[in-house]
Amino acid sequence: MKTGRISKPEFEYISENIHTDYKKIAADLDRNSESVLDFIKRKVAKGELERPSWMDSQSSEEQAKYDLTFRPYWTELRQQFTEEELKLFQYHWSRIISQFRDDVIPTEELQVVDLIKLELLMNRALKGNKDNIEQISALDVLISAERARDPDQIDRDMLFNMERQGASLKASQESLNKDYRELQAKKNSMLKEMKATREQRVKRFEDSKSSFAGWMAYLVSNPEVTQSYGVEMEKMRLAMDKEKERLAKFHKYTDETVDQPF
Repeated sequence: MKTGRISKPEFEYISENIHTDYKKIAADLDRNSESVLDFIKRKVAKGELERPSWMDSQSSEEQAKYDLTFRPYWTELRQQFTEEELKLFQYHWSRIISQFRDDVIPTEELQVVDLIKLELLMNRALKGNKDNIEQISALDVLISAERARDPDQIDRDMLFNMERQGASLKASQESLNKDYRELQAKKNSMLKEMKATREQRVKRFEDSKSSFAGWMAYLVSNPEVTQSYGVEMEKMRLAMDKEKERLAKFHKYTDETVDQPF
């Protein structure tokens, strides 16, 4: 089985057979199927290959998560956040983009990025607060133990340093709590700007029932509802055509007469 970079002739073969199942393409090229799939995804994301029909079965969340890694700002994000935070970033990104049904313009995309950044910074603040609480608890135990010793055996310098550390940690904790509250306020404000809160979604749904124009706007912003209606209508049309074909044939009735019902 071949490894390494995919050659130009192989790329041309993939391009010509893009709508063929990737496993067959991999078998024809004598390559690992997963590496071929990853190559096709990268080229599709970059616009260098036509999106194959078999990729439509991939969930919108999976596609959004994959596409994020090809955004120009992904390199900057990798420098700003840890690997664990980036995994969480991808998770939130895929869920939010999927919620908006991929109907996101560039300025809204930046809003989504900023929203997730706020979420990650809030997580950092909470983690820092947790670490502070644990360190303060540990210091309190040490301070209590030191104070319980005989007065002439107490290490005054060490006790002073531990008390100073505790005071510093408590001040830091208050600062982290303040940062968290500010980030929470910014996040809530951004969610309202994006009309992504539950209250706004419910209101938008209720408003859509008040007029035909509102209902059409609701359908446009919710393609999955439109698609479900379209599928139902197409099933009814096919059923009608099939029944029309059946009734157009000659039928023999119970009174022995033969006729075409339709």
